[in-house]
Amino acid sequence: MTDMTDMTDTTGAGAAAVAAYDDDDTGNRVLGAAARNVLSYLARQIVDEPDAVVVQADEDPNRKRVDLRLHVAPKDMGIVIGRRGRTAQAIRTVVRAAGASEGVEATVDIVD
Repeated sequence: MTDMTDMTDTTGAGAAAVAAYDDDDTGNRVLGAAARNVLSYLARQIVDEPDAVVVQADEDPNRKRVDLRLHVAPKDMGIVIGRRGRTAQAIRTVVRAAGASEGVEATVDIVD
């Protein structure tokens, strides 16, 4: 029988999710860090210009809420939004789930 207490995933997406809980440069915890990192990772994977991806955040620590704004290159807007907005909706769903794993309500706006 395998001991399930030490079955942590240290490779792939699991490692990225664990790393998402890092503190900022001043040692303070970042509200919605997992949601930010997931959004950045997803966007960089699907666009043609990953260096143009910028994620900005407005935090509301009292309400445990973070509003994320995704900026991509103009030519990548169609890729991020997808047909009938399906890609954008899928990204929002995954980021919302990542935020919920931290107990934070996360929203995503895709801006030009």
